Amino acid sequence: MKRAIGVIDSGVGGLTVAYELMRQLPKEELVYVGDTLRCPYGPRPEHEVRQYTKEMIQFLMKKNIKMVVIACNTATAFALEELKNILPIPIIGVIQPGARAAIKSTKNQQIGIIGTEGTIRSNAYTTALAQINADLDVTALACPLFVPMVEKGILKGDQAEQVVMETLRPLKKTTNIDTLILGCTHYPLLGPTIQRVMGEDVNIISSSEETARETSTILEINALLYQGTREPVHHFYTTGDLDLFKKISHGIFHEEKKELPQVHIEKIDL
Repeated sequence: MKRAIGVIDSGVGGLTVAYELMRQLPKEELVYVGDTLRCPYGPRPEHEVRQYTKEMIQFLMKKNIKMVVIACNTATAFALEELKNILPIPIIGVIQPGARAAIKSTKNQQIGIIGTEGTIRSNAYTTALAQINADLDVTALACPLFVPMVEKGILKGDQAEQVVMETLRPLKKTTNIDTLILGCTHYPLLGPTIQRVMGEDVNIISSSEETARETSTILEINALLYQGTREPVHHFYTTGDLDLFKKISHGIFHEEKKELPQVHIEKIDL
């Protein structure tokens, strides 16, 4: 039987990871759950994030998936280690891949991290970076306005530019970073605006590509790569506004791939 890769996120941000998985693993099927109803996760207490993450994974496990990708930095920070000890299938998050990509990128050893309040409060990225290179100069900044803005579909234009500019002002004024980790999978959807605000000298790191590469490696090691020829059929589920989820997901995928008739999108209750 063809088994899918499960992907979870607090909302639409994880679609950036889903896109990379589709691009790098074109034979694999995805089952994606975006908990848009309860998004954002960043301001929520840790126990709530862990509970919501488990609920999404319980839904996915009923779909006979072969691996889980937590495409949410806050959920990765709060729930990944516990879930590794519980699940009978491989599971990865987005923090370690993002940290490794940033260390490869930086030239002056000064790295910035932007993320939700929960991710920044957890110090997950700072810890991951220090485990690889303790000599890095790391600055972290919470950006609580970014996720709600993305979930409303405000991805560019004057409003997005103004919010990004005001939020990132402390990084620009007080640091000399040459690398910025987008420590939330929603943030790549604001990527061009973030790049303009930070300037071309700052390398913007999204963990999506690295996470997809790591997923491929884990599937291969565990002999779980799909070897057949059948065209994949992807299933995306949202707990919130179905029309808005469709609009944002179509905007992401159609812009890159023109047509994705094999993606089915539904609303669910967890």
